[in-house]
Parts: sequence; structure tokens; C-alpha cells
Amino acid sequence: MIKETAYAKVNLSLDVTGLRPNGYHDVKMVMQTVGICDELSFEKAENGIFLTTNSDRLNEESQGGMDNIIVKAARAIFDYVGKEYGVKITLDKHIPIAAGMAGGSTDAAATLRGLNRLFDLGLSMDTLREIAVTIGADVPFCVEGGSMLSEGIGEILTPLTPAKDLNLLICKPDIFVSTKEVYTRFDALTDIDHPDVDGMVDALNTKDYDKIPGLLGNVLELVTANLYPVISDIEKAMIDNGAVNSIMSGSGPTVFGIFKDSASCQKAEAALKEIYPDYFVSTTLTL
Repeated sequence: MIKETAYAKVNLSLDVTGLRPNGYHDVKMVMQTVGICDELSFEKAENGIFLTTNSDRLNEESQGGMDNIIVKAARAIFDYVGKEYGVKITLDKHIPIAAGMAGGSTDAAATLRGLNRLFDLGLSMDTLREIAVTIGADVPFCVEGGSMLSEGIGEILTPLTPAKDLNLLICKPDIFVSTKEVYTRFDALTDIDHPDVDGMVDALNTKDYDKIPGLLGNVLELVTANLYPVISDIEKAMIDNGAVNSIMSGSGPTVFGIFKDSASCQKAEAALKEIYPDYFVSTTLTL
């Protein structure tokens, strides 16, 4: 049996820089791995791809005929090597689903790594990223994670000086955000305040961590927070409870705040769990 840990991500800075004829968007964003994670295990089987999860929602989607991104990743790597293998995959899900934290993408990336090891395929990280981009825009980043500048549709990755051990508080409201709808509405906007992605890159590479909170920016929040005002409410609650700054991750709806130390972060966690008892609320660290 092979085991892989699939870590979630947040966007410290996210900008959309263009729309391609094929409908994909060009992005420029700083992606950051955090400690919240899923666990996957891989075992050889006679034939076929078998996925078992601890998530009722994912199980229902699978039974309804929806193809989980983990299965897609397995098929993609088998197609690449030109050979079908039998595998049993078990997913222990902890990252909130549809949260803007790359939960599905990181599971897919872990699947590529796990099957590469399980069947001794000998594929390099660069090759795994080539396969990853055919699965989803965030999957290439999740192959290795860390702190990276992501450009193109997500496949052009530049490693940055890691931002380790920043104290974050994560809050995911109990709502579903359609990424497709967010991007469609974004395309109709005319007045856009673009975040300073280059400034965030410089802050990381020079280890000027005091500048990071002030450089947080997510251009998609212009759309998502307008559709779901609770996002702004959560950000305010975090700042009222000690966050240096707070922002939405990805296309939402997850919000995270940066705190000066672990004690203040944990205190805010307790406060937000009282305010939002039905939401996912958790402290974590950047990795």
C-alpha cells in the first residue's frame, strides 16, 4: 500500500489577466499550501479503478454517474504510460468540498504521485505536471505545492521563497459557489481593481512577511462577495477578532485571515465557531 497526503491551498493574491478563445482564463496568482489535508491510500487490484471515500456527498455523486477527479487523474496517468492498471483508492476527506481550496485538485495531484510510486512508473515531477494540466488548472501546482506564482491557465509555475508557519484561520460558509458563474460574471465587469501580485511575489522572495497581509488581494471577490454578502461578514468577523487582514480564497466561498501568532488565531477560532456554528472553521499554518 502507498499513502499520499493531499494538502489544501489558499490564494494570497489572485488576478485574472485575460480570456482565451477556448473559454479558459489567464491568471496571475500566488498560491500557498496550508496544513489542512486529505489522506489517500493506493493498493494494486486485479483490474479497474475503484474509489472508496468517507464523504457521503462524493459517494452520492459517484453513484449518480459523476466521474470523480481522482478517477480522472488515474485514467490520465494510465493513458500517458499506455497501460491499464488495476487500483483500489481510498480517500479520507477533510478539506471542505467546493471551497476554493483546491480540494479536488490536490486529491488528483496526490493520485498522480501515488500511482507513479505504486506502479514504479518513474515519471518526473515535470511529467506529472504535464499530465496534471490536462485534468484541471490547479492540479499542476498541487503536484508539489509550497509557495508559487501561477500564470497562464495555471500551468506556468515559478517557485517562490516559502512562506512557512504563517498563522491562518480558515472559515468556509455552508454555501455552494459555481466557479463557472463567478468567471462569467467577472467577464462582464468593467471597473476592476487589480491586486498587486508582483508586490506579493517580492514580499515572499525577500521574506518581508509584515507586508503580506496588506498585499492580500483577490479580483474574483468582486463577484462572489456581491453574490454572497456572508463572505464580507466573515472577513469583518476575523478582523474584529484579531486578524491582521482577511480575504476570500479562489472563487470562494472560503475566507481566511492572517494572525500575528498562534494564541490570537486560536482565540479567533473559538469566537468564529460561536458566530458560525454550522460552518467549517479551523486554524492552520502555511507549509
